[in-house]
Amino acid sequence: MSRVKSVAKTLKKEIYSQTPPSVFVGRENYPRVFTGPLLLACENTLALKTPKEWYGHSYHEILEACSSLLRVKKKVDVRYPEKIRESVKEIALSEKPVYIEAKFSKLFALPKFSAFFHPIGMSGKLEKIAVASNPKVSQKVEKILEDELKASTQAIMLYEKGYDVYEISRFLSAGCMGIEKRIVPTRWSITAADDVIANYLREKILKFPEISEILVWSNEHLDNHFEILFIPGSWRFEQFEAWFPGSYWSMHRFSITVERESFRGRTSYAEEQGGGYYAARLAICEQLVKMKKQASVVVFREIYKGYVIPVGVWEIRETIRKAFEKSAEKFSSISEALKAISQRLRVPIEEYVKRSSILSQKTLWNF
Repeated sequence: MSRVKSVAKTLKKEIYSQTPPSVFVGRENYPRVFTGPLLLACENTLALKTPKEWYGHSYHEILEACSSLLRVKKKVDVRYPEKIRESVKEIALSEKPVYIEAKFSKLFALPKFSAFFHPIGMSGKLEKIAVASNPKVSQKVEKILEDELKASTQAIMLYEKGYDVYEISRFLSAGCMGIEKRIVPTRWSITAADDVIANYLREKILKFPEISEILVWSNEHLDNHFEILFIPGSWRFEQFEAWFPGSYWSMHRFSITVERESFRGRTSYAEEQGGGYYAARLAICEQLVKMKKQASVVVFREIYKGYVIPVGVWEIRETIRKAFEKSAEKFSSISEALKAISQRLRVPIEEYVKRSSILSQKTLWNF
């Protein structure tokens, strides 16, 4: 708060600045929502990078970068075109930072926190906006998005061309995708991108042979600890989240949630874990496709008291992705794997096993 207030004192209501590029679309009172780009309110090179590039930086550095961003707010109807919508589209499609001229009727030094999106420092009620530099848009992106195709089809095509979910969710949120192009709340677009791409990868995974050994990866970042267990078997996925007292979702009590899916996938939203479930599942599916293997997967996520402000589901996605850059531990039985995992977790492993549908099922690998 003190950081945001200090930045607010230096700002005027007319701003000429850069956007990463990044846009934010709210979801309150949908279909009339607040939308607009994020602008750099003060000099910070990390703020101009994508969340994917924030991995490895300290909590302090990330929050400082986030507090350097100002959210442009203009209420629009997602169904009808307006000038702000066209500006948002131009910004979202750019591959490099874009300069913006903006005039505000009011500035607010109130940070916005979300479990899905990274924190945002200030916000400003917009009067007028103009793109002051030429956005650099890839011809590959233009070609895919100009075709009369469903947003899910375009998302898969973009992913196959090398675009990550960060770009895909940005294009979707800004109303650049689909046959009937509409602005999509940022929270929805992030989960939608993760879900669509993971489902596409899952269809490939179901055709691969099963892994032949038990594998474990481990990683920790920003007081989020992950243990990832691959077991020979058909595709199944299960994720635990253990929130410790003092962390963002459990200030005064300890809690464990679990979400899962079978070989057939799932048809309902993962209410208990929200976007974190889909971000993790995407990273898992990417690894299995890379291995050209199928497996039953259990993810243990423990969130410790140092995680007091959420930085977004990118933290989950990237911490798991980075785990796979390490060498896996190999085990001959599930009991041996769980013993090794239990030495790095703070919650007794029995608390997870009794809640698990994968670990409670007896197979030859248990012995």
